[in-house]
Amino acid sequence: MPSHAQLLLLDRDAVEPALQAEQVLAAVREAFVLHSQRAGRVFPVVREKLATGGVFGIKSGDVASQDLLGFKAAGFWPGNRQLGGEPHQATVALFDPHTGRPLCLLDGNAITTARTGAAGGIGLQQLARPESTRICVFGTGVQARVQLTYALRILPRRCTVQYVSTRGQAVPEFEAAFRDICAIRLAHDRNEAVASSDVVITATPGGGPLFDASAVRPGTHLTCVGADTAGKRELPEGVLQRARIYVDDTQQARSIGECQWAPGLPCTEIGDVLGGTTPVARAASDITVFDMTGLALQDLTVARFLYRHALDTGAGTRVAWPW
Repeated sequence: MPSHAQLLLLDRDAVEPALQAEQVLAAVREAFVLHSQRAGRVFPVVREKLATGGVFGIKSGDVASQDLLGFKAAGFWPGNRQLGGEPHQATVALFDPHTGRPLCLLDGNAITTARTGAAGGIGLQQLARPESTRICVFGTGVQARVQLTYALRILPRRCTVQYVSTRGQAVPEFEAAFRDICAIRLAHDRNEAVASSDVVITATPGGGPLFDASAVRPGTHLTCVGADTAGKRELPEGVLQRARIYVDDTQQARSIGECQWAPGLPCTEIGDVLGGTTPVARAASDITVFDMTGLALQDLTVARFLYRHALDTGAGTRVAWPW
């Protein structure tokens, strides 16, 4: 009854343990296919700079056939580092599409991290050469870690990893997180690291080109994470023009992703690949780019399985939320 309605709250401690890789991968794959089939809608993205120095955005959407409706409010506040906090902040909300009532509020940081890592892994699985074993990672933060985690999980052979840190210095805790599953070391020359790698992952704040275009060799796959706002980029001029480009959403990629710097180039949505509409016929010499800007549907499909899991297990906090 309306007077007994409740709102379920799932904080970080409830969300993180439930984010099992296989379930996240399945949910993100479903989101891509739903988007490709236009069975799931993605509403226009809000992405605005704030007077406080932060960036605030809203990604929302629905899947009418599944009664799935919601949004993620998220952004980047660089000043949080000085407070000992995470600069990326996000909250996900699910709603009953029949009444508009909120069903669940979830910690969006953990969801964003996991679903973006899974998306990068899915793109790598579809687009990188199967024999790839050499990885170069730009960044050592939360997103760099999750991208590398999924890459090492998906690539079939043991890998060697070079990483480029912000200050050009070794990051022992980053190395320690992966030392047992790969050979990892600091890259002393970023162009040489790119040139000697099969897979390049860029997971930085997107402040500008990270390497020279000439460093990208034929056969390289690039997973691009950091360009998610107008004006951001990680790739140098000339790389997209040489590559076969794949995106999560064409319009988003051309407005806030790497493709904003070359919006006239053709690109393919990854959901079309996963759904079988556009098969990948990758030549060994092809350069492939997966330009990821993040879909609301990814957040919603992951949030849905977390919500159902919490209902089944009794996890989370229930708050009276009468009509």
